[in-house]
Amino acid sequence: MRELFAVYLKGFSMGSADVVPGVSGATIALILGIYDRLIRAITTIDPRKFRSTWRLHEPAQRAALRVELERIDAGFLTALGLGIATAIVVLSRVLHAAITEYPVPTYGFFFGLIGASAIVLYGEIDRWTARRIAVSIAGIAIAAAITGVTAAGVSHGPAMIVLAGAIAVCAMILPGISGAFFLLLLGQYEFMTATLTAFVDGLFGLAGGGAAGPVVESGTIVALYLLGTVIGLFTMAHIVRRALERYRAATLAVLVSLMVGALRLPATEIATNVGPEPTATLPTAVAAGIVGVVAVLLANRYTAGLEYDDPAGDSSN
Repeated sequence: MRELFAVYLKGFSMGSADVVPGVSGATIALILGIYDRLIRAITTIDPRKFRSTWRLHEPAQRAALRVELERIDAGFLTALGLGIATAIVVLSRVLHAAITEYPVPTYGFFFGLIGASAIVLYGEIDRWTARRIAVSIAGIAIAAAITGVTAAGVSHGPAMIVLAGAIAVCAMILPGISGAFFLLLLGQYEFMTATLTAFVDGLFGLAGGGAAGPVVESGTIVALYLLGTVIGLFTMAHIVRRALERYRAATLAVLVSLMVGALRLPATEIATNVGPEPTATLPTAVAAGIVGVVAVLLANRYTAGLEYDDPAGDSSN
């Protein structure tokens, strides 16, 4: 139990990072010494092994389930997942309030985090080939175009929410990038933090005798997002993992380009909310951006002597 509580706290640390654009939960996992264990656990999950769970009344099936749960390190994943979820629930409320009440310094902070993370990942690429440069230029253009659209308003329909969840969960294995960054890129960050806050408030209201409507409305969106994370965990996360193993430098080049292109969004939000007296508000954005840069550089300093598992090497051009 003591070990599981320690894992829970590590999960809370990872969740705290993943809810902030530009801070990587994978980096935190690396610092805390659980990155390799997490990747092994995720990649060993096979949904086909759980097809017979409806026959748990049979002793043999219960024994087989126990063996399978031990094989995938279910206790570790459960404790870690609860810690991550707790952090996301708690900090989503704080960050949503920051976005709505103090948009200029908040987006300035995000700009610093994302920009510094791009610089750190850039340093991980040992060689820039013509192909990587071309892909990076395309990535910057695509990310800038996407953020231009999302800044003007984007759909929050079921398909988009599921897609956002599937993409965001990949950040669990990506160095230097967070799930919140992908939500920000897709224009879902503010919407999802608001929805999660409304869902939690609705649950407390329901417990106090309130109406179920707010819980159902926001809970449906949360459920769609979780569905996306499950789909992404068994599909996209494995694809990204293989890309990191076989084409690490090329994959990092794509990530760097996406982050550079995505800087358009916080910059646009700052410009939109700066107000009639920019000389009074812009310094707060700059100061917050510097704090974000320092936070990323400090995290990078503590992981400088550590390496992400890369057993297959890099065969990309």
